[in-house]
Amino acid sequence: MSKFLKALLATTLLAGPVAAEEFGLGREALPEEIAAWDIDVRPDGQGLPEGSGTAEEGEVIYVERCAVCHGDFGEARGRWPVLAGGEDSLDSEDPVKTVGSYWPYLSTVYDYVHRAMPFGEAQSLTADETYALTAYILYLNFLEDLDFELSRDNFAEVSLPNEDGFFMDDREETEFAAFVREPCMEDCKDTVEITKRAAVIDVTPEDAAARERVESAAEELAEAETTEAATTETAEAEAPAAEETAAPDPELVAAGEKVFRKCQACHMIGEGAKNRVGPHLNGIMGRTAGTLDGFRYSPAMVEAGEGGLVWNDETVQAYLEDPRGYIKGNRMSFAGLRKDEELAAITAYLQAASE
Repeated sequence: MSKFLKALLATTLLAGPVAAEEFGLGREALPEEIAAWDIDVRPDGQGLPEGSGTAEEGEVIYVERCAVCHGDFGEARGRWPVLAGGEDSLDSEDPVKTVGSYWPYLSTVYDYVHRAMPFGEAQSLTADETYALTAYILYLNFLEDLDFELSRDNFAEVSLPNEDGFFMDDREETEFAAFVREPCMEDCKDTVEITKRAAVIDVTPEDAAARERVESAAEELAEAETTEAATTETAEAEAPAAEETAAPDPELVAAGEKVFRKCQACHMIGEGAKNRVGPHLNGIMGRTAGTLDGFRYSPAMVEAGEGGLVWNDETVQAYLEDPRGYIKGNRMSFAGLRKDEELAAITAYLQAASE
């Protein structure tokens, strides 16, 4: 806690010595009262209590006390914050800001969980439980394994991926001078004219000539698109027919799409699919395990791929029936599918998405 905050608590918040002397109100804050507020944790680990906890222990606490808001895998429910995923999304139009993609310091995670969580039961967690939950959040973001133990001793050794994305605000030294200098009023143009217009007419001054130019450009664009579509259609018609393969049963595929709802919290499939908490599953059939570009797999999954594991009907069903048993040490938290009809349906659905 900063000296300023301690002084504020001692004088203003609890009407300390100054107020007591001048107005006869309150008393000086007791050390234990100040200590109750002095719970912040800094990036260098200052303020951390003694204790420890593993990600596996944190998983139990998370399921019981956190998943109702933040989702089983940190994907969030409703409008509650998402905790995991979002890797490499910060420069996109729709950035996903999570602990793994955006937060700079692990101390912020520990401090916030300890200070404000669970919602409605703030500061009800012990130091060990908070360490365990923090470790599990690291696990959800593929930053540590399930057996990782976080403690005061190794806390400062953990760095979050976006730590270098934050820096001290230096605008006063680097930019402020540019905004306070006298504006240049020399060598100005005699006149200013509009040289280009936006395609949407109502964002620039409207006149008949401008409208005619825009409409002409739109017609040329439409004509070019029509020509391109006709060329593509002709090329497709002339191309040799692809060798036909047996397609999955449509009814089974439809059933598999419903089963996939159990997976979509972490995985995407279909047009525009991206990696989330888990990798996207487009084209999974026939692919070597742990080899999708752009996704960070667990060491166990990478090792399985290096050992020759290729996804097909048989291996997919075996894995989905018991993910942790089939590839020990992998990070998939899903317990598995127990019904043969579900396994057959999801396999057909994944096969259809791979064609």
